[in-house]
Amino acid sequence: MKENYLISVCGRQAVNDETGEVEVTALGSYMQRNGKRYISYKEYDEDTNQSQTSILKIEGDRCVTLIRGGVDGTRLILENGKRHLCQYATDFGQMMLGIFTSRVDNQLTDEGGRITVDYTLDLDANLSSVNQLCITVKEAEHKDVKICTAGEGSAAQCDSESSGEGTGSEDTPRG
Repeated sequence: MKENYLISVCGRQAVNDETGEVEVTALGSYMQRNGKRYISYKEYDEDTNQSQTSILKIEGDRCVTLIRGGVDGTRLILENGKRHLCQYATDFGQMMLGIFTSRVDNQLTDEGGRITVDYTLDLDANLSSVNQLCITVKEAEHKDVKICTAGEGSAAQCDSESSGEGTGSEDTPRG
């Protein structure tokens, strides 16, 4: 499967009066099969230098299933108007989370688009956080991909292909 899509994942979380946001952008794949859409991308952990694959299975405005591979695999079911219990892997072991999804807004087309999911997490039936997941998918263009080559010393040199300063090497990612 070609990784020729730019996948942007933004997660927002509110716990009590504190809010946080995490954003990840990666090259990945996007396809439709049997009426469902699939988004797949790799996340890299800078601390361990390991990657894990995340797959989102989208079933219209009804359900999004997040499947994370790796040593501690996770499967979260975000189904509009329903609560599911899901095992969630942490550095300290597995925990059971309740997930209630209040909204799935699917604006994905064959070319890409956006999906937004609003949900709450509960632990032992006590509200833990209010969350929003926004995923944007668009076909990667050469200007979206940076070319990095080893430079003098320990620094790496990165140029955008669209600047005309690219190396043109055979290792250049192609969208």
